[in-house]
Amino acid sequence: MVLLICVPGPVLAESCFAPARPFVPSDSQAVRDYADIIRGDFEDYIQDIQSYFRCLDGERARAFEEAREVSEDYGRFLQLVGD
Repeated sequence: MVLLICVPGPVLAESCFAPARPFVPSDSQAVRDYADIIRGDFEDYIQDIQSYFRCLDGERARAFEEAREVSEDYGRFLQLVGD
């Protein structure tokens, strides 16, 4: 138990939030009327989804590193308790 208290606390995982899909009205006149806004929404989405993918990649790498460290900690624990 003492060993577990001495182990540094977990690093907080990053939260990755997927962006909302751009809305495209079904009315063709509304599409033409708001074309600039809709175009901007699509461009924002593309940038945001790229950031989301980078976030997921970073979180995946962090989780693998954490799992490796936990596995090592478990090995040390088993040595201490004689298993």
